[in-house]
Amino acid sequence: MRFSSLTDRIKGGAADAWDLHYAAKEAKARGEDVIVLSVGDPDFATPRGVVDAALRAIDAGDTHYTTIAGHTGLRAAIAERHRQLSGQAVSPDNVITMSGAQNALFACAQCLLDRGDEAIVLQPMYVTYEATVQAPGATLVPVVLDAAAGFRLRPDALEAALTPRTRAIFYASPSNPTGIALGREELGTIADVAQRHDLWVVADEVYADFVFAGEFHAAASEAGLDGRLVTIGSMSKAYAMSGWRVGWAIAPDAMIENLDKLALCMLYGLPGFIQQAAQFALENCQPELERMRDAYRRRLETMHAAFTAMGLRPLMPEAGMFMLVDVRPAGLAVPEFARRLYDSTGVSVLDATAFGASAAGHVRVSATVGDNELDDALARIRGFVEGLA
Repeated sequence: MRFSSLTDRIKGGAADAWDLHYAAKEAKARGEDVIVLSVGDPDFATPRGVVDAALRAIDAGDTHYTTIAGHTGLRAAIAERHRQLSGQAVSPDNVITMSGAQNALFACAQCLLDRGDEAIVLQPMYVTYEATVQAPGATLVPVVLDAAAGFRLRPDALEAALTPRTRAIFYASPSNPTGIALGREELGTIADVAQRHDLWVVADEVYADFVFAGEFHAAASEAGLDGRLVTIGSMSKAYAMSGWRVGWAIAPDAMIENLDKLALCMLYGLPGFIQQAAQFALENCQPELERMRDAYRRRLETMHAAFTAMGLRPLMPEAGMFMLVDVRPAGLAVPEFARRLYDSTGVSVLDATAFGASAAGHVRVSATVGDNELDDALARIRGFVEGLA
């Protein structure tokens, strides 16, 4: 039977890097002694007040169709959060809710890119970006952020990636997997290029609430991006709501109108009771967010010290819940390092080449396990590395 060409475009690459993670998840589900450090699902429970808000909404009957863009109250709360992060005041009408940040990214690609277009993406990049950009028939053009330069953006690299077919720049800040947040000069470079070449900018800021080193610079704080910026956000990480699937896009009126038309065909609105829970979280759960952020920072500091003592080269992130570790000093290629580590210790880490060739030589290690389990995992990894030596 025949399938459309879309099914080839959404395959993406680096699928093999996830095989070890899936094997570890299955082993853990069977009760085996496995520690999964290869995924970024928060280990914290969704705050109790959020769950209660959802239950109250269900009891009150908010279980029917909702407006496509989302409840006005939730969109107003998202707009207020955006103002606090960026200084840019937006109307609830400039917000559309989607089923997670991934849904929002996919919808943006569908609305902005055509067959033959090119989209610049800063690399390392989250693994779904390739398929997301390719789905409408566009070509992803990576701008490589070099590990030796701390994964920072060079203006000449962005200029060199431009062609007459360039339509948009996609990036995540803070980044998954590096945890690096773009600085004011880097954002200025993006804004300048976008203005001069009439490009859209799609800024994935899902880790904005988890910045613990320096100041977060939101894309919307750059005046040069007015009218050409889409900001993506999500409840998944900051509020431990990954399974609730609440994300959003903030954009100019015309873009919101097009996203609304697309959402009518592919989503038809989020469940109302989930929207009420998300609104409650945004308006009431800042203390829980801060506790989770502090816990991730503490865990990452512990990881950095441990990996450094092992003779590996960890990159201390500025935000998020992941750490890139250069494991080449151990003397093994990354796929072999990850496989042998799992086979001998039961600890799974992710080959970071899944995020692009610029992360070669690194593994991504997640801080989304409790402190005792993390200490156990680090001890196992230390024993493995010492055994190699």
